[in-house]
Amino acid sequence: MNCLWELWDCAEITSDTAILTHTQRPSAGCSSDVEEVEEEETGEDANSKARQLTVQMMQNPQILAALQERLDGLVGTSTGYIESLPKVVKRRVNALKNLQVQCAQIEAKFYEEVHELERKYAALYQPLFDKRSEIINAIYEPTEEECEWKADAEEEISEEMKEKAKLEEEKKDEEKEDPKGIPEFWLTVFKNVDLLSDMVQEHDEPILKHLKDIKVKFSEVGQPMSFTLEFHFEPNDYFTNEVLTKTYRMRSEPDDSDPFSFDGPEIMGCTGCQIDWKKGKNVTLKTIKKKQKHKGRGTVRTVTKTVSNDSFFNFFSPPEVPESGDLDDDAEAILAADFEIGHFLRERIVPRSVLYFTGEAIEDDDDDYDEEGEEADDEEEGAEVPGTPAHHSLPRLTTLSSCCL
Repeated sequence: MNCLWELWDCAEITSDTAILTHTQRPSAGCSSDVEEVEEEETGEDANSKARQLTVQMMQNPQILAALQERLDGLVGTSTGYIESLPKVVKRRVNALKNLQVQCAQIEAKFYEEVHELERKYAALYQPLFDKRSEIINAIYEPTEEECEWKADAEEEISEEMKEKAKLEEEKKDEEKEDPKGIPEFWLTVFKNVDLLSDMVQEHDEPILKHLKDIKVKFSEVGQPMSFTLEFHFEPNDYFTNEVLTKTYRMRSEPDDSDPFSFDGPEIMGCTGCQIDWKKGKNVTLKTIKKKQKHKGRGTVRTVTKTVSNDSFFNFFSPPEVPESGDLDDDAEAILAADFEIGHFLRERIVPRSVLYFTGEAIEDDDDDYDEEGEEADDEEEGAEVPGTPAHHSLPRLTTLSSCCL
């Protein structure tokens, strides 16, 4: 493997030598201008070859593996500088650490006030969300003025063309049965979002067609920080619940044992609810039949067994976090995904549901990922450390001031 590193060094030396040759070559008085051009071309050629060699090396899996191994070995490696500082300087560094702890405490207070702002503005947005729900569920029919929307593509269409298109649309509507509200609104939202569509099974879809609304409720003033997702259903053939809930408990203060890791509120755990399934309608369970052969007699019997089944509604039965906080890898992975989904529903889906219904928000999300580029992807790889606590750090909380319906 050492020869690979020598090859890498060789590429750098080749480039440096080319530059050195260019700068040290003597010029001949009367033709100095011509010689300078020739020297620049020579230097560029050498640099180009060095770059080509570097590119070829970076495409070599063995070299990349060796480079990664070397970089991994440097992570967390002490330079020895801090250890070599005089005692009096180390004392001052400790004083800076104490200041940093105070900064974390102030930051925690900031996030508490952000949470209060979210509560305040959630109350202001709720009438709009309620009206959204009324339109979706055919409780309220919007006026012509409320339905007017000038899309970019329609700006240059003449009034005559608009009137003709309107008449044709009305004629088609007359031929069809008038649907009520916006059918399958939330199911369409779920199916349009990869994070949610992966959870939704075919047998979940008939149930989610009955989903009327999703609401976010924040904890009251003075209560521990938390938020609850409420899924409101119309009467259906599957369960008797009108509302299914999922509550996420959050911690907004630094951990005394590791205050420097504080980077905003963290979801520490979640609690689902019991679903009162009607007989034979529980989609989270399935019945399988197995044939068992008796070793002695050789007879065969059929055994019926009930096992868990993949379903969106498992979302309401998350793994319980023991007091010790210790979870197996599977449970930890499930909770990490659960926290991400809960946060996404709260921050994106509920405030901007119509844009996920039409697909416009999905395009915006894709643009955001494109802008982050490959560098962000590289940073995410290998970011998880085995044995990390069973909680998920959230992005910095934002108010709902820029939300859409």
